[in-house]
Amino acid sequence: MIRAIDFKEDILYLIDQRRLPIHEELFECKTHSEVEYAIREMVVRGAPAIGATAAYGVVLAAKEFMNDNKEDFLGKMNDALDFINKSRPTAVNLMWAIKRMRNKLSEYKDLDTKQIYTKLKEEADIILKEDIQTNKQMARHGNEVIPKGATILTHCNTGALATAGYGTALGVIREAHYTGKDIFVYADETRPRLQGGRLTAWELVKENIPAKLVADNAAATLIRDGKIDVILVGADRIALNGDTANKIGTFMLSVIAKRYNVPFYIVAPVTTIDFDIETGEDIEIEERSSEEVTHVFGNRVAPMGIDVYNPAFDVTPHENITGIITEEGILKPPFKESIIKIKK
Repeated sequence: MIRAIDFKEDILYLIDQRRLPIHEELFECKTHSEVEYAIREMVVRGAPAIGATAAYGVVLAAKEFMNDNKEDFLGKMNDALDFINKSRPTAVNLMWAIKRMRNKLSEYKDLDTKQIYTKLKEEADIILKEDIQTNKQMARHGNEVIPKGATILTHCNTGALATAGYGTALGVIREAHYTGKDIFVYADETRPRLQGGRLTAWELVKENIPAKLVADNAAATLIRDGKIDVILVGADRIALNGDTANKIGTFMLSVIAKRYNVPFYIVAPVTTIDFDIETGEDIEIEERSSEEVTHVFGNRVAPMGIDVYNPAFDVTPHENITGIITEEGILKPPFKESIIKIKK
């Protein structure tokens, strides 16, 4: 199994996803500031992977401040938690993981600093392990909606690189492949950072899953021509009514899928549901650097002086979604009712 996240001897090792597929390199984080950088600059990306990485960032902060007196230690830890929490604004798993680690810090604040470090490390390990187990549960549930011989369209990267392991939407694809369903996958390239072309295609090739890479512009034609049986995508945040923020371009796919009656599924863990927001209108959408659009691999492809609009995500309205595949099962409309039932 591809391991995008590994913590050994107080060093967090991340597959540097900026370098794939040409170079398979590890990015080392020894401080919480390096973890914040890794999240912000997309060394690691994908909501579940960001959450697990953030948890280890808290562990590294505890290691950094371990020799301070208790009062200074707790003050610096709170600052570190706030710092990591602001690294990216849309993926709710980041905030969820930081909140969980903050609760552990509060629970064990009366212990000495070395004991607190140990407890935080244990909690980060649990978060990582839970995510892998959750992904496999989602994959089993999701496999129920995949017909034998299905052709699947997916967008962005939702695999082992985007999680602690196995994947969300790509985890369902893996499960369908491993259970002998004879599937075929079309992977959108996913501009502007090409996470489909660089990352999903890399994972598909690694595991010999039959697939073709397509330009984002080709997806509508494939759907219209009846060549797609089901669409599987991930999520970065899901509102209480089922509105879902995911990689830019997801909303467009959902509209076309609805027009041509192609099932459109979100695959995401319960931790990606934000129970505190009612609709997608409440989701903050990150806007990233203009250079992601004006440049390709460092080479300028657009004229100097052109303005750029570069949202990293868009929101797919709940009425365009067939179902939300979680570790608790497949949620069906009306989503607010089904989401409330699984609130933990």
